Amino acid sequence: MNPRLSQGYRPFRNLSLLFCLAAPLLSGCGDSDKDKAAGGPAPPVEVLYNNGLDALNTRRYSEANDQFNSLEQNYPFSSWAVNSQVMQAYSEYLQNKYSDAIATLDRFIQLHPAHREVAYIYYLRALCYYEQIADIQRDQKGTEQAMAALQEVVTRFPNSPYANDARLKIDLCRDHLAGKEMEIGRYYQGQHLYQAAIGRFQKVVDDYQTTAHVPEALARIVEVYLALGLRDQAKKAAAVLGYNDPGSVWYQYAYNDLAASGVVSEGLPAPSNESRGFLGRAWHALF
Repeated sequence: MNPRLSQGYRPFRNLSLLFCLAAPLLSGCGDSDKDKAAGGPAPPVEVLYNNGLDALNTRRYSEANDQFNSLEQNYPFSSWAVNSQVMQAYSEYLQNKYSDAIATLDRFIQLHPAHREVAYIYYLRALCYYEQIADIQRDQKGTEQAMAALQEVVTRFPNSPYANDARLKIDLCRDHLAGKEMEIGRYYQGQHLYQAAIGRFQKVVDDYQTTAHVPEALARIVEVYLALGLRDQAKKAAAVLGYNDPGSVWYQYAYNDLAASGVVSEGLPAPSNESRGFLGRAWHALF
């Protein structure tokens, strides 16, 4: 996973899950193993649940998953079984078994759409997708799935404690997708497939305007237009970059290319230390 995507609020690997507060820890949990060895009846529901919590708190995730699964199978109609489903998904998440966790959470949402903690359920489901985001060298379908799941959290529960973190992670996903477009664009440019390269760079400018990749995308467009002999288009792209990021290294890069081609004599401002921030409308106004 891209290191940049590991940023943000990840509370549930560090804090006790909300559902852990639903029941007190009980003594006598060790009877579970004796009953199992003897082939007797299932331990009481409270014992199974608290055995699972104890295993979870001591990072014995596989054992925790077994306890919660046993509880759900033996006491499917108890109120404990509802919480147990979530705890099972959480233990799967902590084991990086994201597909299993998603399946468990989807089943929970289908069975309990009005549960008091359903916002958390959607958030944990989104995290499962988010943790699977691949490096930009690989297919980004997972990034798109993560964005969709995170957006669902924001849309359904805009005032929940999870919405702000979901918004942050959506921004990081968008930056990741923009990075993928830049990688493909640079490849096309290196292969002299200039129209294809411009299409990728323009997509970054049009669709990912708030990401850090936009200045480079504009500089690459300048570079490609100059390679095609389209001096006016190159100047316009550089003007957008110069207006919004006059102090960036990418404007200096584009300015040097234009200077070598004799375009800067036509009045393009020299690089400065000022930075105004990117305004997407400027691109559409010029092109």
